[in-house]
Amino acid sequence: MEPRTPDPRTAEARAPDPRTAEARAPDPRTAEARAPDPRTPWQALTRPRFLSGPWPWRAVAYLATGVLAGAAAGLVLLVLGVFSLFLVGLPPLLLSGPALGALERFRLRLVDRDPAPDPHRVPAAPGLAAWLRLRAGEQATWRELAYALLLATVLWPLDLAVLAVGAGLPLALMSAPVQLAVDGHEAKVVKAYLVTTWPGAFATALLGAALLLALAYPLAAVAGARAALARALLAPRDAPAGGIGEVIASRARLVDAFEAERRRIERDLHDGAQQRLVALTMTLGLARLDAPPGPLADQLAKAHAEAGRVLTELRELIHGIHPQVLADYGLGPALADAADRSAVPVDTDVELPRLPRAVESAGYFAGCEALANVGRHSGARRARITARHAHGVLRLDVEDDGRGGADPARGSGLTGLADRIAVLDGTLTITSPPGGPTLLRVEIPCPVPSSPARAAGSASSSPRTASSSGRA
Repeated sequence: MEPRTPDPRTAEARAPDPRTAEARAPDPRTAEARAPDPRTPWQALTRPRFLSGPWPWRAVAYLATGVLAGAAAGLVLLVLGVFSLFLVGLPPLLLSGPALGALERFRLRLVDRDPAPDPHRVPAAPGLAAWLRLRAGEQATWRELAYALLLATVLWPLDLAVLAVGAGLPLALMSAPVQLAVDGHEAKVVKAYLVTTWPGAFATALLGAALLLALAYPLAAVAGARAALARALLAPRDAPAGGIGEVIASRARLVDAFEAERRRIERDLHDGAQQRLVALTMTLGLARLDAPPGPLADQLAKAHAEAGRVLTELRELIHGIHPQVLADYGLGPALADAADRSAVPVDTDVELPRLPRAVESAGYFAGCEALANVGRHSGARRARITARHAHGVLRLDVEDDGRGGADPARGSGLTGLADRIAVLDGTLTITSPPGGPTLLRVEIPCPVPSSPARAAGSASSSPRTASSSGRA
């Protein structure tokens, strides 16, 4: 049997077509087109088509407008600084930062396509006085003033120097033929290089063009660095944005839902299980009275006593979940009630309006946990609770004269209490040296509600100052 000879046409058909292989190879131009558009000059520097794109012109425009804005800012700050010696220009000097900050955030669009939102909050009350108070107390205002001073003294001369080297020098070299044509005999380029012939003039122009293309890269890098500095100082670092703001809002909703669930459980236990236990206790008491003396009466007496203990424990549980005095009268009376039930004598000094429910609940349970720790671990003879609301912050102090040495790591409940307060952006501070005394301080930021419902609640329980001693 003769071996089969491969058909040359079949071999040719099976061979890869070089045109097909070339068509299947990835086109670098297509890959570049599919890449996301650069957002800053630093990202544009890595693209092959940087020089043919708009980013070199954007960088030059950003630095040039920075020179103009910086020179104008320096002149304005100088004039306001002179008038500030007579206390006339001091308010405009302090508030010149926000005006320049708004201008700089607008200029950032030249070299930064990501928006830079305004970090300032909207005043809660209308009027110029409320606006001035809010602006004077914001960190963003002082950051903008610092940026204005930096721009007026350092940044705009730096921008001018970069433009002079990166754009001015190459353009001066490229203008050599024009200068020679105007003068007719010679051209003195950049006040240092003398050109007297046309070949020399065109060679100087070519050198300037090459230098312009080469210096476009460091010029864009400097513009990117300037934009990054402006964003770092003028973008809202302390104002949550995007996903962080949503997380904070979600956390607030979870806190409100948790407190609503606690109130629902307390209401169900109070209106349901507690009432049934009261009815059972009364029924057992009546049966005990009607039963003749003997073993049955003894068992009924034991059941009646046990039902009474269960009822007492249930009332304590209901009170621990969400006391009714806290819901009806607020944090001040609730803390006074907790002090009356403390195992250690407690003096209270409380002056509080009605606060948001979540803040009142957190403050109440912080005070209760602190008093429980005083009774269990401190060996104190006396304690004191002080509570104030000032400047939008609730401050609660619990002091005792015990042995000190409180350590959250030993399972005293302080770690969980700190976590509960941190949910409301509050802080818990413990000062407890060995030998005492111990001070537990809780600070929770909260505004005083101004809604009609809360105002009515505040009217029914006006701020009170109590000085009472709990039972020994």
